Amino acid sequence: MDPIQDPTIWHTLTVLISTLFTLVMQLASLGFHWLVWIVWIAVCLWGINWKKTRHVLAVGGWAPALLLILLVAIVWSRLVMSRGPSFIPLPNFWWQLIYVTGLAGMAMICGWLQTVFHWTPHDINLDPPAPAHGDGHGHAHH
Repeated sequence: MDPIQDPTIWHTLTVLISTLFTLVMQLASLGFHWLVWIVWIAVCLWGINWKKTRHVLAVGGWAPALLLILLVAIVWSRLVMSRGPSFIPLPNFWWQLIYVTGLAGMAMICGWLQTVFHWTPHDINLDPPAPAHGDGHGHAHH
């Protein structure tokens, strides 16, 4: 008997393709969650100058940062009503506050790593260059 005409092989192949599609979709959803964390860590490590930021936080910038953490958690808890992850069922606001605090804590750890490994990003000057004054600036001299 020819194995291609056997209906169980086609059924098995269909189930295999369906299972692979389900696996890829589940990995993609998990990967998106971790992609947010990976981008956050990359920005905190190589996009923030922690030498300057540390000084700003030390002279009182920690208070607005703390209020921003609280505000983000409040807004998120009003946009998405849930009890958190299934392994830690917490009330709606509290798990969002813990998550946002975790993001802020990860930023602080990245600042510490930047200090330890001397990974200070280059300063980017956003000011336009000063105009150059010279003899060739468009005025005719007689």
